[in-house]
Amino acid sequence: MKRLIFLGILSAIFTTGLKAQNEIDALRYSRLNPSGSARFVAMGGAFTALGADFTTLSHNPAGIGLYRSSEISLTPSFTSTTTETNLDGNFREDQRYNFGMGNIGIVLNNNVEMRRPQSAWKNVQFGFGLNRMANFSNRVAIEGDNHNSSYLTSYLHSSQGVHPGDLGKFDEKLAYDTELLFVTDSSNWTYGIDKPDGGVNQRKAISSKGSINEMVLSFGANYNNRLYLGATVGVPSIRYSETATYTEKALPDDNTVFNTMTRTDLLETTGTGLNFKFGMIFRATDWLRIGGAVHTPTFYTSMYDDYTSTMRAKYDNGFTSSAKADGYYEYELTTPMRVMAGASIFFGKAGLLSADYEYVDYTNARLRAGDYDFYNENNAIRDFYRTANNIRLGTEWRYGVLNFRGGYGISANPYKYGTNSALSSYSLGIGIRESSFYLDAAWVYSAMDDEYYLYHGIENVAKSTTKNNSFLITVGIKY
Repeated sequence: MKRLIFLGILSAIFTTGLKAQNEIDALRYSRLNPSGSARFVAMGGAFTALGADFTTLSHNPAGIGLYRSSEISLTPSFTSTTTETNLDGNFREDQRYNFGMGNIGIVLNNNVEMRRPQSAWKNVQFGFGLNRMANFSNRVAIEGDNHNSSYLTSYLHSSQGVHPGDLGKFDEKLAYDTELLFVTDSSNWTYGIDKPDGGVNQRKAISSKGSINEMVLSFGANYNNRLYLGATVGVPSIRYSETATYTEKALPDDNTVFNTMTRTDLLETTGTGLNFKFGMIFRATDWLRIGGAVHTPTFYTSMYDDYTSTMRAKYDNGFTSSAKADGYYEYELTTPMRVMAGASIFFGKAGLLSADYEYVDYTNARLRAGDYDFYNENNAIRDFYRTANNIRLGTEWRYGVLNFRGGYGISANPYKYGTNSALSSYSLGIGIRESSFYLDAAWVYSAMDDEYYLYHGIENVAKSTTKNNSFLITVGIKY
């Protein structure tokens, strides 16, 4: 399914002459890969039945109930992302680096037991801060020769019989204004292009950056050191930018006047949302804890897209031309709810094993706007995506003040069709824990396969593999 896995988003959408919001955007902002603290990441994110870690405020807020003291923590991070592509045997690789903040926050603990020794409520906590929920930093390069069609071939078909003044602003009109699409018969508005049957070298470079950072306001409580409850008000913010540059050049021994065409699409997306999270952790025995959490859908009621498309052409006679179109749109996005459950087994103070299960139905994402019904886009969400069952595993073992950690996670394939795009991650970490401070470090490696199409309508697909290496350090002070 091309439009499902085609990630060169603007080319596909502008070919239809519609807005730049579609099912690809809905999935991008629904499929989370939390960063958070070094301890959380090192243990694969398997924290539904654990706690006393700031990342749990965006995961299972009941984890705040296990804090026995107040705490300030922050987590700087560094990520290296490499994407390899293969288009008909043509291999390309590109890389991007990113510095960010996994989280920063404060938890205030109120020891009820000290003031009221007979109370079953032992502690009440309040937390505030920021957790990173997704990182969009990436670079992709694709290249290959095409002997069957050109980028402009679809414009040739869609423009026939259409007056130049009615051509699509972001597609056929750009080609017309740069003389890549030209009139051959004005009596019935018939058009032509130089390379309808291919014979061109095609390249595409996609550079993206940005993140989803969630501001959290959380409350928790400890009931009789047995039941821990928590709730979070989450305010996630989206910052995403993408530059997609497509270049098409005539192959040697070409007998047309066409030389080179370059199209550059810029997209800037911002948005702020609201969600609620509720969770519990129950200490069944000294060696077993079970936990669960529910996340409501995130309601992004103020999504904004700024987009610009530029097309440039160069001909063998030295003539050059260019055209530009831009736009702005405001809309709403609702991402799916999430349900998670987990269990942790403790081996005294020596160590622990933890496992999580998360359920998310990507078909429930929705796009909305006051002046457009998004009927086709929302149908595509229902038709192309599916339910995902995500698994996270983690372990931690102590040796004196040192803590050694490891984890594994799999974010299941969200697509009904096409390449299996499951995201697998492996992590390791080490930490030093003292009574008044701690220092944790983590490394996580993740990999995901996908497919890229150079533009809408092309038959050849580029197979891709994206690999991430992230390094995090968390510094925390207890008081």
